[in-house]
Amino acid sequence: MKRLLLFLYCLPLFAIAQDKPLIVEGTSPNLYLNHTVAPKENYYSIGRIYNISPKEFAPYNNLSLDKGLALGQIIKIPLTASNFLQSGTPAVGEVLVPVYHTVKDKEGLFRISADYNKLPVGTLKKWNNISGESVDNGTNLIIGYLKVKKDLSPLAAKAVTVPGSDDATNIPTTESVKPDEIAPSLPKPVKKDVVNVAEPVKKEIEVKPAIVKETPASTEVAETNTKAPAEGFFKNEYSKEIDGKEVTKETGAAGVFKSTSGWEDGKFYSLHNTAPSGTIVKITNNVNGKSVYAKVLDIIPDIKQNSGLIVRISNAAAEQLGVTDESQFDCTVEYSK
Repeated sequence: MKRLLLFLYCLPLFAIAQDKPLIVEGTSPNLYLNHTVAPKENYYSIGRIYNISPKEFAPYNNLSLDKGLALGQIIKIPLTASNFLQSGTPAVGEVLVPVYHTVKDKEGLFRISADYNKLPVGTLKKWNNISGESVDNGTNLIIGYLKVKKDLSPLAAKAVTVPGSDDATNIPTTESVKPDEIAPSLPKPVKKDVVNVAEPVKKEIEVKPAIVKETPASTEVAETNTKAPAEGFFKNEYSKEIDGKEVTKETGAAGVFKSTSGWEDGKFYSLHNTAPSGTIVKITNNVNGKSVYAKVLDIIPDIKQNSGLIVRISNAAAEQLGVTDESQFDCTVEYSK
């Protein structure tokens, strides 16, 4: 009976807590939000609220996924590249919820800017409609946005359109491509012709009576190649990860998801159920032997379309592997745990 009374007493408090603004805690780059565990919540439901994997925030709190959570327990939700935005735009299916800093005594805009990943003061002013150079103590200032899934997170009701953006909740980003569902078809970016601006500079020879001045060969500008390897931007990072370690190899079916990343910079991404987020995996098309290197963003969503898949890769990576129709294909995945 006492437990029931405690539950009924706490329930309104949890509802009120959800209506409060999201106040950031910690110091850059270790920023986080505090979440109070509500009735019936678990690691995965909390993860859906804040668009973050339990495998990421549980260790952050020194918690083990095989142990339950207590009602009223405070959980720190880290703000990372997967769920926090200060520049760019969200992925398809994501919306932006403001994250605030409460101004303290003697804090100015430049101090606040420096404390939050050197956020440009102009951006800080635009987000908060500030025209002057100072703000009152206790003011809540937007210092970034929590990226949440529109159809999964109750926080999506607080979503806003970022000032200066036509529709900040529906523009695909070039970096964040962590879908809970396969995104609807997007138009393939037009591949621009690469202009080589690093060719040696040819200096004219100045000719005067009895004197010929030539540019010494040693002063010519050396030609550099800044283009990412054909196999992807993360190839060298993969070599470092597996150096001296045991490599895990898996063979099976691969799928493709839509992304705007990788078409020009070679930054390929993937979804995988075993390799931890951030791991670089090598994916080889078993039909033609071509390989790419992709960074793991998250696990493969547990939906019907993904049944039997061992990996999903971005469509830019698929094209590099010679997969043009974006259907399933036979592959080998290699990585080091």
